[in-house]
Amino acid sequence: MSARDERFMSLALMLGRRGQGRTWPNPAVGCVIVRKNRIVGRGWTADGGRPHAETQALAQAGDAARGATAYVTLEPCAHHGQTPPCAEALVAAGVARVVAPMADSDPRVAGEGFAILQKAGIKVTTGVLADEAARDLDGFLLRTEHGRPHLTLKLASSFDGRIATATGESQWITGPEARRHAHALRARHDAVMVGAGTARADDPTLTVRDLGIIRQPARIVVSRRLDLPMMSRLARTARDVPVWLCHGPDADPALSEAWKGIGATLISCALTGRQLDLRSVLQELGAKGLTRVFCEGGSGLAASLLAADLVDELVGYSAGLTIGAEGLPAIGALGLSRLSDAPRFELAECRQLGPDILHRWIRA
Repeated sequence: MSARDERFMSLALMLGRRGQGRTWPNPAVGCVIVRKNRIVGRGWTADGGRPHAETQALAQAGDAARGATAYVTLEPCAHHGQTPPCAEALVAAGVARVVAPMADSDPRVAGEGFAILQKAGIKVTTGVLADEAARDLDGFLLRTEHGRPHLTLKLASSFDGRIATATGESQWITGPEARRHAHALRARHDAVMVGAGTARADDPTLTVRDLGIIRQPARIVVSRRLDLPMMSRLARTARDVPVWLCHGPDADPALSEAWKGIGATLISCALTGRQLDLRSVLQELGAKGLTRVFCEGGSGLAASLLAADLVDELVGYSAGLTIGAEGLPAIGALGLSRLSDAPRFELAECRQLGPDILHRWIRA
């Protein structure tokens, strides 16, 4: 692996991240085309998943792509869908070499893209920044391999881990810098998810604000019985920004029809005992094409997701105030008796945001 390959692949990965939260059900891929050590084309997967990154980069490069090296953050697709295969487009453009971190786990590709390139005499190099690419594309890989999206659990809490006072007051524990950062993270996910209790107590909009015109994430509420206020801000805007309600098979049919009538999407999920089976919830979301879900609580949903080992990333915003034991904890009861049973994560990032601290953790 040469330093040159790493440098251009790093740029391709940066471009791919621009599409996070905007390209589902397709992966957020980046592509850089280099000829004689000069970038002649670059692109990333467009909103909605097409055009693909390679198509965009080849269009920019034009005739300069002939004899060039294409750096792509995932194996070029090999199947005919709404657009022709990117592997065939690279062959037609006359590129001499393709560099990619890894194969595509989508069974429609799974090595076929590389095979098309090699059959045409194009040199293929793999493994360049593979770990970094796997992190960026974790949601797509999880969906294609395990049927569920990547789940990020976000918690904004006091120093002592409380998200509200005993009376329910929670605005605002963290400062504007942390809240703006959280909106930026919302924008990098396909959907924002909360539990029914949070939806009732906070009446949230769950939209991305103050970041310009963007493709808004879907808004998901996990509510077994659909006992949610019909005059909420989510209900009033269901035709403007998608609202998905994950409910149990025993939900009131009249409530189901009422929510459908105002534009919400209803998703029936299995039960485990008296609770929604969160593995079923994520499998249903994966089946709808979601690759990255941003969960913003509440404490019961957070605890259930952790207990089910469904959290891939933790994002915490900690403020320099204390609320005390009577406040609402950020995470509900986990029923642990031994530390060895506690979910553990590895620190990936820690920095100051205004008066608060951001700490980000990934699955060990």
